[in-house]
Amino acid sequence: MNPTSQFLASARRTIEIEFREVKSLLGRLDGEFERACHLLLNCRGRVVVTGMGKSGHIARKIAATLASTGTPAMFIHPGEASHGDLGMITDSDLVIALSNSGTTDELMTLLPVLKRRAIPLVSMTGNPASPLAKAAEVRLDVGVSEEACPLGLAPTSSTTVALVLGDALAMALLEARGFTSEDFAVSHPGGRLGRRLLLKVSDIMHSGENIPRVPVHTALSDALLEITRKGFGLTTVSDEQGQLCGVFSDGDLRRAIDSGKDIKSTRIETVMSRNYKHITENALAAEAAKLMQDNGVYALLVKDEQGQLTGIVKMHDLLQANVV
Repeated sequence: MNPTSQFLASARRTIEIEFREVKSLLGRLDGEFERACHLLLNCRGRVVVTGMGKSGHIARKIAATLASTGTPAMFIHPGEASHGDLGMITDSDLVIALSNSGTTDELMTLLPVLKRRAIPLVSMTGNPASPLAKAAEVRLDVGVSEEACPLGLAPTSSTTVALVLGDALAMALLEARGFTSEDFAVSHPGGRLGRRLLLKVSDIMHSGENIPRVPVHTALSDALLEITRKGFGLTTVSDEQGQLCGVFSDGDLRRAIDSGKDIKSTRIETVMSRNYKHITENALAAEAAKLMQDNGVYALLVKDEQGQLTGIVKMHDLLQANVV
């Protein structure tokens, strides 16, 4: 077997083993999992997730997933906890402890303190009869029959199974809380999803003197100057009362020239478009992007709830805001 074939064979074996171990979790979802969900859902403080070594890495990921999906959570290193960080845990909190063996010394050190303070403990172990599991109010079984490591030493299948069960907890709680994509965005304001779900048109639109405007009786040549000054590729057209009555865009200019219009004598009202795309200022910026893309336009007028012109937004603004 050549080296490349060996690599692929090893990869397939690893995936098959881990897939089999994860699938076995389905048969172990029972009342204990439901009890864990109820405990976490009713927790008045934070869910503190802890673990050593590779279990610690998984614990940190589970805490992050819980926190971003509506369950206040944090990771505490068990070694640091026994040297002062236990003070970060309040009597209103709940602890999830991960240990494949269920005998990790650093976790064992914490058990008497957690018990004395009556802090609920959920264990995630590979040995339901271990000291950690026996000390817990709820025991979640993340045991595996085989590690993907051919030496049977490196945590592989066991860490994957623990991570998957942690995700299952987080998603069950997310659904129970009625957590929405908007709620998710609030926790991720710096990410692209957050911007798509939080950023409104009013946050990025150009308003006031930046809006290109000409009166209805303006000569086409003067309208072109306004288009050039403001740089939106169009100008709005207002009637005698100052109300929006149309727009004149680059496309309207091409049509006017093709039809032989004289730019100095032609009034803007005779060549403007009375039908134009617009959006409300309270709409999401992502909605503006979709409207532009669907209609092949690169700028939208913005109106308030009363239908009054309040701004203009360009595709370039959406690109800069990382909405598109």
